[in-house]
Amino acid sequence: MKRERVTVVVPTYNERDNLRRLAPAVLDQGYRLLIVDDGSPDRTGEVADELASRHGVRVDVIHRRPPRGLGLAYLDGFARALTSGAELICQMDADLSHDPAQLPALIVAASTGRVAVGSRYRPGGRVVNWPLHRRVLSRAANRYVRAVTGLPIADCTSGFRCWPRNVLAALPLARHVSHGYVFQVETLYEAARLGAGIDEVPIVFVERRHGRSKVSGSILAEACIVPWRLRFRGRLRSGTNGAAT
Repeated sequence: MKRERVTVVVPTYNERDNLRRLAPAVLDQGYRLLIVDDGSPDRTGEVADELASRHGVRVDVIHRRPPRGLGLAYLDGFARALTSGAELICQMDADLSHDPAQLPALIVAASTGRVAVGSRYRPGGRVVNWPLHRRVLSRAANRYVRAVTGLPIADCTSGFRCWPRNVLAALPLARHVSHGYVFQVETLYEAARLGAGIDEVPIVFVERRHGRSKVSGSILAEACIVPWRLRFRGRLRSGTNGAAT
């Protein structure tokens, strides 16, 4: 896979300082970077425009207006990446919790035609600098999602992924119901429901170094409700339990 055919989609909201560090780490590997900014008050969008001016076609920027939300930002980013001809579309957080050095492992896995999920909960994966309550909440959330939806992987909520073009293009994104972090569960569920293979690649997840978490009470409430809505859309196809260990 030619590296210029890989697009890394990064939603941002008040990630000015983090983006300055993240962008070079992605670009130095030869990939394209698509920044989707939700009108950040800290002027993250201006930093994104500076990067686009400096790097030309290797950096693209989408400036979104309300309604905001992670899921909506990814919808716009995925659409742009597909339109631009990307063969593999990666997604990652802007807060440096996802290490760009781990992108190649995800890309190799997705090059087989399967969805590659960066997993904190497979052997070799781990979480760094999370307090105990965050660890407990994350583990419980993944158990809950698996129990309700039947998703066959350990880390259903991971936002560090790489999508083959044909799988992402087949998802019914126009009818998504989630706006927050549970968007990760919804897209993965739809991929599995369509019969896509899913591999888990162990990653090291590091708590954000700058800024504040975007998790809120409304996002947690959505995360409790959406898995049940997904379950009633239809059963997962057999043979989707292809998670790598």
